[in-house]
Amino acid sequence: MQTLHSALVWRIGVDRSIVLDRARVIGIVNVTPDSFFDESRCIDAQEACVAACAMVEAGAAALDIGGESTRPGAQRVTAEEQISRIVPVIRAIRDASVAVPISIDTTLVEVARAAIDAGAEIINDVSAGRDSPEMFALASERGVGLILMHRLRPPDADVYSNAYQNAPVYENGVVQEVCDFLKERAAIAIAAGVSRDALVLDPGLGFGKTVEQNHELIKNMSSILALGFPVLGAVSRKSFVGISRSTDHPITVGDRLEASVDLALVMARAGVRLFRVHDVVGHVRAFSGQDRGKNSAALSRELGRE
Repeated sequence: MQTLHSALVWRIGVDRSIVLDRARVIGIVNVTPDSFFDESRCIDAQEACVAACAMVEAGAAALDIGGESTRPGAQRVTAEEQISRIVPVIRAIRDASVAVPISIDTTLVEVARAAIDAGAEIINDVSAGRDSPEMFALASERGVGLILMHRLRPPDADVYSNAYQNAPVYENGVVQEVCDFLKERAAIAIAAGVSRDALVLDPGLGFGKTVEQNHELIKNMSSILALGFPVLGAVSRKSFVGISRSTDHPITVGDRLEASVDLALVMARAGVRLFRVHDVVGHVRAFSGQDRGKNSAALSRELGRE
């Protein structure tokens, strides 16, 4: 696999880091009743812990625990409810002697604090600190890793990528506006005391973008990497992945693994090294060269990567 950027180290603690010398998979563990992929939902801490252990066994480098769905149309969940969902899961995973880093997927500082106290080491904030301005101070104080994502609007005001009646407007183009936003939010986080080495940027594929705009971002992933931070690619089973580029017929969420892997491989060729996925086995196999997907080379050519 072509390497366009030198290896980076993502600092997630005083003496903890993830070396990004190759593609690393972050397994999704949803403790939610309404996530868009029902097979990713766990009903309680025991089920979530079993799922997490299986992901680590399959090669996940980290786990992302979420107590609130961020799918388009999802309703907000209170901090108290999120905490009641995610803290028992994190504790169960740590009690099972699972040592990989744990990320908390939340935009609320109270939830992030409770998760860190329970054993999490990364905050995955899809609002990039806008929902809770105190998030950056917490990340600085606790020395944890921090993922900052671009989104055009919150999930409860959004729709799926293939369901826009009018395309979201990016006056300077989606690539430039996403880059400008992420650069600004990273600068604000650093000014608040967050270590530059602790930051990861996420272009927010599927969040406020049409199918075409998502593919434009994937085609130009090098522009986001040029900001100088590790980048998280998160396409796993999303709605725009389910639009066949040859027939325009939607592919159901249960049948989107191959397309998800193919797009992940395209991003990995550009230099992306972190991938948040539902299907750890399939992605680990693909990144290791055991199964590179049937269409990834064709997708790379179509998207202009090679």
